[in-house]
Amino acid sequence: MKLIFEKLREPIEPRWRVQNSKGGKYCTIVPYVDARAVQGRLDAVLGPENWQNTLEIESGTSSLSLKINDEWISKSDVGTDSNIEKEKGKASDAFKRSAVLWGIGRNLYNIGTKQLPWSEQYKCPTTSKGELLNTPVKLSLYMNGLNTSMGLLMQLWNENKELQADETFKKLMNDLREYVK
Repeated sequence: MKLIFEKLREPIEPRWRVQNSKGGKYCTIVPYVDARAVQGRLDAVLGPENWQNTLEIESGTSSLSLKINDEWISKSDVGTDSNIEKEKGKASDAFKRSAVLWGIGRNLYNIGTKQLPWSEQYKCPTTSKGELLNTPVKLSLYMNGLNTSMGLLMQLWNENKELQADETFKKLMNDLREYVK
């Protein structure tokens, strides 16, 4: 059973969205988990027959139940309305929030918000080189690639402690960091 919970808690790749673009020069973006990614994780770890989700429409409460040792165990949370499809957004939000109670997507809370340049003309984030990130897919691919690249650079830095005082190494690491932005 411990293995099941460990597999549910494995890091999940985030999707990204703009939270706000106040000020016009930069925007704040936040990671989030997609409901389909949660469903995929549940199917992969438990099998589709060993989990179920129920929704209480009025309160917006989702109960995510997992079948463990032939017993159904539920964890519940509530969602909030979305700006686009009110009830569907509330249902999706509640489902994802109840999944976090099981550990799915909890790693996203450690990522935090990020800042990106904002194109006032095109009303979308851009890369540091000015490339438009004008679709959710482009934004998520860019941010996840950037996170992977920065993680690899940190690993390279941490594994070469003897070189950290070397000015050439520091300059190369800085140049690489600027390149992957």
